[in-house]
Amino acid sequence: MPYWHYPTTMGWAGDVGMLVLMALVLAALVVLVVVLVRRAPQPPSPDGTARRILDERFARGEIDQDEYERRRDALTRTR
Repeated sequence: MPYWHYPTTMGWAGDVGMLVLMALVLAALVVLVVVLVRRAPQPPSPDGTARRILDERFARGEIDQDEYERRRDALTRTR
């Protein structure tokens, strides 16, 4: 038995190979989790929603241009 102190015939190279394989599997899982988290839908920002509503009201003619600009400037200043 040339490798009597190792339980397999591959010796220490098998142990190193298993460690590399486990590291690759772990890295693949981490990458998968990061990709899935980044692809998750993000909630709309409150500022974007307020600006969108203001734009819609202006487009429908509910407010005039002076009122629109005053409110838009107020929304921009609060950021």
